[in-house]
Amino acid sequence: MEPIKKAILLSGGMDSICLSFGIKPEIAYTINYGQNVAEREIYVSKHVCEFLKIEHKIIEVDCRSLGSGSLANNINHELAPSPEWWPYRNQLLITLALMQGIKDDITELHLALVKSDSFHKDGTEAFYKLINDLTSYQEGSIKVCCESIGYYTHELAKMYKVPVELLSLAHSCHTSNIACGKCSGCKKNLRVRYELNI
Repeated sequence: MEPIKKAILLSGGMDSICLSFGIKPEIAYTINYGQNVAEREIYVSKHVCEFLKIEHKIIEVDCRSLGSGSLANNINHELAPSPEWWPYRNQLLITLALMQGIKDDITELHLALVKSDSFHKDGTEAFYKLINDLTSYQEGSIKVCCESIGYYTHELAKMYKVPVELLSLAHSCHTSNIACGKCSGCKKNLRVRYELNI
């Protein structure tokens, strides 16, 4: 039986920090795809990987011209379910991570999606089943795992007993490398801190 080699898509937000701490993958990928906050996401992810002693790779592909909403400083598409919606973003990030992952001989790519992400279709369990069916069929047969999807962020943090010093690094802002305090990502970060009393 082939040995398991786990990779995670690490954005530096609370969800991916919690999952990284919980599953201890061999490698983490942070993707600069042209989002406003790439610099801070890379900075936080680098420190998380140093803390966890896991390999960290940065993937750079500029897709800003394809983006929409607050993540790209662009107007929202009429189909957008939220201000930060970027068409096919999760599908794009998964594909880019898998392209690197096949070179790194990973067998599993782990993604940190939680219950509160289900308001858009690429944040649902059905979406990740479809993605896993597709990637398992293709060469490399890499499994896409999303074990966090049945939990809220504060539940993940408690379940994995994530240290406060790691959670305090998290950057969830959609508009700036310095937290704006107003976007949905910042509001979620504040809500989770309140739920965890940190």
